Amino acid sequence: MVRTRIAPSPTGKDVHIGSVATALMNYAWAKKNEGQFIIRIEDTDQSRLVPGGEAKMLKTFQELGIIADESPIVGGPHAPYRQSERLNLYKKYALELVEKGKAYYCTCTAERLTEMRAKQQAEKKVPKYDRYCVKRQEEVKNEIAGGKKYVIRLLIPEREIVFTDLIRGEVHFQSSSLDDQVLLKSDGFPTYHLGVVVDDYLMKITHVLRGEEWLPSTPKHIILYDAFGWEKPSFGHVSLLRNPDKSKLSKRKNPVWASEYLEKGIFPEALLNYLALMGWSHPEGKELFSLEEYIRVFDIKDIQTTAPVFDTTKLEWMNGEYIRELKVESLKSKVIEYIGDSYDQKIVEKTIPLVRERLKKLSDYKPLCDFMFNAPKTYEMDIQKNKEALIKIHEKLQLVEHFTAEQIGLSMGDCAKVLGMKNSEFFQLLRVVVTGKKISPPLNESMEILGKDECLKRVEVGQS
Repeated sequence: MVRTRIAPSPTGKDVHIGSVATALMNYAWAKKNEGQFIIRIEDTDQSRLVPGGEAKMLKTFQELGIIADESPIVGGPHAPYRQSERLNLYKKYALELVEKGKAYYCTCTAERLTEMRAKQQAEKKVPKYDRYCVKRQEEVKNEIAGGKKYVIRLLIPEREIVFTDLIRGEVHFQSSSLDDQVLLKSDGFPTYHLGVVVDDYLMKITHVLRGEEWLPSTPKHIILYDAFGWEKPSFGHVSLLRNPDKSKLSKRKNPVWASEYLEKGIFPEALLNYLALMGWSHPEGKELFSLEEYIRVFDIKDIQTTAPVFDTTKLEWMNGEYIRELKVESLKSKVIEYIGDSYDQKIVEKTIPLVRERLKKLSDYKPLCDFMFNAPKTYEMDIQKNKEALIKIHEKLQLVEHFTAEQIGLSMGDCAKVLGMKNSEFFQLLRVVVTGKKISPPLNESMEILGKDECLKRVEVGQS
């Protein structure tokens, strides 16, 4: 059975948008092959954990619709799915490697390691552990028995490591470039390398699709699989998301946490649709498609190695397309759910047809329509210099019997002629006095929704 996973670390306030893109590929590949998708939490770097980070990540995956078959929430046959609860397993397997002569104890102090690296750098050498403790294992064991702190290091063999990356093809590494990696730290926690290999094996992961930053670590993982005598999963390394200027995606330029996009009113299905296009293209060239369709047509062999550009402008355009696919009633429900039910739902329903073409995300609604619920307190132009025009507007509006958009337009058109004002100048004044802004949803229709009394009141206030 195909089994894939995502293994985020709760070291931020939520899951990174790049991690969601990778999770989506893993999820799609599992579901396409009637397999299973696992979420595992890698929380062994205790110093960097963010309180509430794990709960937020798991909630975001749920909201997006990337539902795990096994996870800390739903459990499963390979529980626990949180690394900090699996420490006994990592120690057991680290000790097994020591017994096999594939790893060794090391009691070197931080001071000695710092001195060693400084000397290597001065000699223009690549800093690597000098295997001082390999030659004195009996002495090291006595030191450990006496209470001295220790780590367990992987003994890197002299060999070439060759593997076929599902995305990048055949990859070659020389083990001489690798350091004797720490596997088990002095506090009993594993490093990423031991933890990921043990967990992927025990959880029967068949395909490891992860970011390209882990490509240089893969030779270490292959050495570990071989040292244990375990069957290796298939590896594939996807390119990292980039900003439109090709720089690394960072929170200095754009939001990087997935929940920030949901909080802005980006639909989960639109976000997944857009992320699906990061490093992959629909075989029919489509830009808009459902998660179900993506699962049906997705294939790992079609993932591209070029760095995909994450463009928030394109994402918002796509979300706007999803918005316009909704019927008024459905969009009204989403808007009310987003802005809260304290707003007059009848007014919300009436305004939806006016703004639907302008909405790119749900957070756009309030800036566009706030004037419908709250009279303007400030104006984007000086309306006082048009006091006489406002008095005339007030008089003409009072005479409109059927306060419809059509009748308002006819009446105000006549008013502009009487005042000798250009339509553009006149209606901008009217727009600003009613909405407070120079740009708003269609004015006559907005005035019809506001009603005659409210419009007269606003023009009256504008005069004072």
